[in-house]
Amino acid sequence: MAQRTLSSERRRAAWLLLSPMLVVLVAVAVWPLARTFYFSLTNATLVDMSEYRFVGLSNYLAYEGGRWYGVLSDPQWLAALRNTMIFVVVSVSLETILGILIALLLNAKFPGRGLMRAAMLVPWAIPTVVSAKMWSWMLNDQFGVINDMLMRLGLIGTPMAWLADPSLSMVSVIMVDVWKTTPFVALLVLAALQMVPKDCYEAAAVDGIGSAKVFFCVTLPLIAPALAVAVIFRLLDAMRMFDLVYVMTGATDATMTLSVFAQRELVDFQDVGYGSAASTLLFFIIALLTSLYVMTMRVGTSGSSR
Repeated sequence: MAQRTLSSERRRAAWLLLSPMLVVLVAVAVWPLARTFYFSLTNATLVDMSEYRFVGLSNYLAYEGGRWYGVLSDPQWLAALRNTMIFVVVSVSLETILGILIALLLNAKFPGRGLMRAAMLVPWAIPTVVSAKMWSWMLNDQFGVINDMLMRLGLIGTPMAWLADPSLSMVSVIMVDVWKTTPFVALLVLAALQMVPKDCYEAAAVDGIGSAKVFFCVTLPLIAPALAVAVIFRLLDAMRMFDLVYVMTGATDATMTLSVFAQRELVDFQDVGYGSAASTLLFFIIALLTSLYVMTMRVGTSGSSR
């Protein structure tokens, strides 16, 4: 009985300590999200926020007059969804692979390792808007240093419009994002590598196991939790990517992401209802993908533990 009372007192103390954080979370996250969902069910505009009416799910999808309309049937939103998924898959995959390779390199002992670790964090430490503007100048087709360097090396004959050409703009944005955020993945993986017991490698060396097999059978399973955290954070950031794309290419069709589409509808077109619907859909897509990834990692971890 005394133990049960002590347990209930601990639970009450835990909730009491967590209550300030929960209040702040509701104020800065739950309430704005609820308001966004509410406005997505109306025809509110920035022209006059005092007068609007409830329109239900019409901003999402509706059928009237022999045609479908709403965000889910908007060709530009579907194109933004395609662009976002391409950006997410390519950038996160490259950042994960490069982050693991860089972490393995920095985990080895060599002269100047501390300096290399510090230098690795420079791209990640630079604000995204600053990085986007800096790379926009470097990729400029008239005076950019990238074109000048490639022409001096004989790799191209004429300057390339990296940010104006629809076939190159997405490649450029992905390249800059990989340059900036790969250090984040490498940092988390490096921290996990520091925690791997040395006994595992010593036993593998005694058994004569090759380096590749040691990595896939020993190192990778042990750093999988940290790697999962890094990938989840990168998925969240990549799915809601706005500042890098908006600064480098603006609201162009070739690189427009879901966040840029929502911003255009909300701010440029001043359609609060339609833009709120696009923002709400983006939230649910991020939540769905994150949940699926976490469930997959949990199933994989439980399967490997058996």
